[in-house]
Amino acid sequence: MPTRDVEQALNRIEALLGSGQARAAEHAARALLLNAADDPQLHVLLAHALRAQSRLAEAREALDHVLVRHPGLVSARMLDVDLLHASGRQQACVETLQALEAEAARHPPRLLQDVAQRYTVLGMHAEAERCQRASRQREPGNAAIIYNHATALIALGKLNEAEAALDRVIALKPADSDAWYNRSTLRRQTAASNHITELQARLEATAPKAPARVALGYALAKEYEDLGEHAHSFAALKQAADTRRAQLSYRVDDDMETMHLIAQAFDAAFFARTHAGHVDARPVFIVGLPRSGTTLVDRILSSHTQISSRGETSDLAMALVGMAGAVGSKAELVERSTQLDFAALGQRYCAHLAADGGARQIDKTPVNFLYLGLIAAALPDARIIHVRRNPMDVGYAMYKTLFRMAYPFSYDLDDLARYGLAYDRLMQHWRSVLPAGRMFELDYEALVADQAGISRRLVEWIGMPWQDQCLAFENNASPSLTASAAQVRQPMYSSSVGLWKRYASELAPLRDALRAGGVRIDDHDDGDAA
Repeated sequence: MPTRDVEQALNRIEALLGSGQARAAEHAARALLLNAADDPQLHVLLAHALRAQSRLAEAREALDHVLVRHPGLVSARMLDVDLLHASGRQQACVETLQALEAEAARHPPRLLQDVAQRYTVLGMHAEAERCQRASRQREPGNAAIIYNHATALIALGKLNEAEAALDRVIALKPADSDAWYNRSTLRRQTAASNHITELQARLEATAPKAPARVALGYALAKEYEDLGEHAHSFAALKQAADTRRAQLSYRVDDDMETMHLIAQAFDAAFFARTHAGHVDARPVFIVGLPRSGTTLVDRILSSHTQISSRGETSDLAMALVGMAGAVGSKAELVERSTQLDFAALGQRYCAHLAADGGARQIDKTPVNFLYLGLIAAALPDARIIHVRRNPMDVGYAMYKTLFRMAYPFSYDLDDLARYGLAYDRLMQHWRSVLPAGRMFELDYEALVADQAGISRRLVEWIGMPWQDQCLAFENNASPSLTASAAQVRQPMYSSSVGLWKRYASELAPLRDALRAGGVRIDDHDDGDAA
């Protein structure tokens, strides 16, 4: 086959992968192999297609075919990192990344960007920032690279430097609405120092249905709220949220049905059976709704010298998908998940834990509340901490946060209510079936009111000796990539308790729907809403 035709075929396969059509990409790659079996990039793309289908052993075989013949091929080595990570071989991941970083000067700056992204996945944020800084030095006028560097700086708590970087991005590329939004979240805006006028002007210059209006609107809402202009804040927020919701094909019914299926599958009969899990006392899972206080609990605990945080990871979900294999629906995945080798599942998850990560290692992925049945069966010594928060405060906190691709239910008050009710029902189910003592539940408001008392109970419950630095979590230097990345650098504050009441009339549809579903709403909470 002529070289030009091969290149076009490779481009088509890449396009199929980019659009999520992994099986079609595999078939196209295998067909092309008949005429271009010696093309190394074709084997790399085939391995990508197999990995995307969770067929990791076949992906490894296809990739090894390339690595044996072309050991220096960067695209193959980068995929090697991903497959090593998927199989829990973290040290091998790091060694390959370090080798690639050392060679980066001989390659385009894109390599440093790719290495930095993998470092981030591994939780190695200082290394990621180092790569981003080096990449930025090579291309000081590249707005995309500066933006990525700002993201790494935010994770490390270098917020002033991150703000300066985002200022530079906006100067170079004013249409980068994400940069506008991220900059607004880095600090509390003041009357003397804010970006409201510039944001308004930018919105006026943006087409009514343009995607950029979403991030700009969330930024404007956040800055108005900082200044206490609540009516203006909610008006900007609702317009941005409505725009974002209109862009999505999401159906909250699908998530509600999945939660119902999980409760049916992991019923009392499931827990009555004996499950031989993997014995390891290191995992600690912090779960709850997003913006419920999971990051705060994580920072308190990881201030302890023997406790580390792995942040939000997909390791549990990926371990499940990898062991379940190809399925045709969520219902099939849920059903198959009750029949796994739970010891192997637990071992697969723990393969991602760091050898030097301490006696306890936290996974603070909020939506792991979906997998509490799996955790209980696969990891019998793991601790589960469930963080609750006033349903109106947590609903408003989710509504005002731009999550981008995550949590699509957060952009509409009806979706929020229905998802929240399904979550509430699932948590009631877990309380009824989980073995006694498996889950510690705490209320965000109680933690704010009694930081020392609740913190001591948490540390004791996960079986660790008390250390006073857990009360000064704002000094915790460990990275954070969550929506709370700026807030976690501050001491405990109570201004978010009862904040929803500033918007009681605007949030009435959420309140009424939750009440109709049986959720108690305390309109007379005494929390400081300043």
